[in-house]
Amino acid sequence: MNRMKELFGVEKPIIALLHIGALPGDPGYDYEKGMDHVLNNARKDLAALQGGGVDGILFSNEYSQPYQRKVDCVTPCAMARVISELRREMAVPFGVHVISDPSATIELAAAVDARFVRSIFSGVYAGEMGIRDNDIAKLIRRKNELRLYDLKMFYMINSESDGDLSNRSLADIAQAIIVKCKPDGLCVSGKSAGNEADSELIASVRMVARTTPVLCNTGVRCDNVTEKLSVSDGAFIGTTFKYDGIFENAVDESRVRCFMDRVKAYREDRV
Repeated sequence: MNRMKELFGVEKPIIALLHIGALPGDPGYDYEKGMDHVLNNARKDLAALQGGGVDGILFSNEYSQPYQRKVDCVTPCAMARVISELRREMAVPFGVHVISDPSATIELAAAVDARFVRSIFSGVYAGEMGIRDNDIAKLIRRKNELRLYDLKMFYMINSESDGDLSNRSLADIAQAIIVKCKPDGLCVSGKSAGNEADSELIASVRMVARTTPVLCNTGVRCDNVTEKLSVSDGAFIGTTFKYDGIFENAVDESRVRCFMDRVKAYREDRV
C-alpha cells in the first residue's frame, strides 16, 4: 500500500500544522493569561482544521522564537499538556515537532502516542542559531529503545532558514539519507515558514527518492497546490490556513475548507 495512504487514509495527504502558542519560558509567553489561554487557542485551531477537512495534524511550537537547539524541559512538557487535553477531540492522525530539537521531538512522540514526527534529524547546518548538527544514529537508537517501531519519521532535508555545510545538491543529500537512514518521508522547504518551496527542487528529490515519499514542506497555497502536489506526495500546510494568510493569526476554517476543496478536486481528476 502507498505509505501516505496507509498512514493518512488518502494519497497526497494535506497535513496541517497546529501552531501551539508561546509556552512558559518563551519570550512571547503571556504569564497573565497562562496555559489555559494557549490550550483554548489550540482547541479552536484544531476544530477549524478538522472542520475544514485536513488529513492530518502536526503539533509544533512555532511561536517559541528564537528557537533553542536544546529546548528547556518545560517546552515539551507544555506541548504534552496541550496535546493530551485535545486527544479526545482528534479525528485524524497526528504528529509532533519540537522545533530545532529532534531528540525532544522523539521523546514527546513517545509521551503522547504520536503517529509521526517531523524534524531536521541529520546533517549539519549554519545560520542565526549557530552551527547545528544532529546525531542521527543516536536518535534512531533512542527511538528503538522507546519501542516506537511504528513511529513514522519525516526528514526535513533542507533547513527553512539555515544553510547545509556539505555543499551537496539536495538530490544527493536525499539519496544519502535514504540509503543510510531509511526515512519514512522527505520534506523539501522554502527559505522560511510560508515561503514557497521550489517545484523543480522538489521534482529533483522526487526523481531520486523512488518509493520514499517526498512532501512539500512550506509555501503551498490555493493558487499553487495542484502544481506542488503534481511533483510531491503530499504537503505540510501552516500559514495558508491562517486568517488573511498571516503567520501570526488563528486558523480560518473557511480558508481550510476552500483549500481542501481544491485538493479533493485535484485527487478526483487523477482517478
